[in-house]
Amino acid sequence: MTEEINSFPQVLTIAGTDSGGGAGIMADLKTFQMQNVFGTAVVVAVTAQNTLGVQDSFLMPLDMIDAQFSSLASDFKIRACKTGMLGDAAHVHQVALNLQEYDFGPITVDPVMVAKGGAPLLSEDAVETVKSELLPLANLITPNLPEAEVLTGIHAKNEEDYPKLAQVLRDLGVKNVLIKGGHSNSKIVRDYLLLEDNSDCWLSGERTYTKRTHGTGDTLAAAITAQLALGHSLLEAVQLAKKYVTKTIEQTIQVGHGHGPLNHWAK
Repeated sequence: MTEEINSFPQVLTIAGTDSGGGAGIMADLKTFQMQNVFGTAVVVAVTAQNTLGVQDSFLMPLDMIDAQFSSLASDFKIRACKTGMLGDAAHVHQVALNLQEYDFGPITVDPVMVAKGGAPLLSEDAVETVKSELLPLANLITPNLPEAEVLTGIHAKNEEDYPKLAQVLRDLGVKNVLIKGGHSNSKIVRDYLLLEDNSDCWLSGERTYTKRTHGTGDTLAAAITAQLALGHSLLEAVQLAKKYVTKTIEQTIQVGHGHGPLNHWAK
């Protein structure tokens, strides 16, 4: 039997580049490759970046955003997609318009706001646009604790506040919420997952003490996206992605002089 044309699992990342190779689109494509899906990309921004920080950035013209979406939609059968660095309100709005026009499967929003070295990657005015235009389109949002606090306006005193943060995010229109607990100081890292059917769970793992964690959030969201494209349920996709990211941190590689990248070859 002739193999069906365009049948191989295809996914999309909508984000910024990282010239240092550890985060953004570079991390996403490496993750897609390791998860056995075919990765495509809409480049929203280009950064001059390494493990020491972000030295410069440039947002793509809006018509180029549209052109990339149109090009992909005309040829590929994308089963799932994710967003990362989107830059400012105008670019968030343009991405949201395109995600309404084209069906690229379930959308995972990684609300990237600040780089590991501290450089801002999302303007303040864009936060409201993410909340009003992007989250209602999303199947899943994967904020770390500081991002969840910015989006909800709630300061979390401890992990007991995670369900409250998740519910507020759900009220903004997103179907499922994963709040990442990596910014806590505890030995055990606990993430909280609130699902569309109101079931929830905690995902726990022992912390690996290392500064080689550049691109962790990108990699997690990309791995979830890949697993959704492969047909797994959201809960299964998150669990599998968590296992992969844990290994990429544990099996460290020595690259750069600052916040080093993950080991995307990890098994």
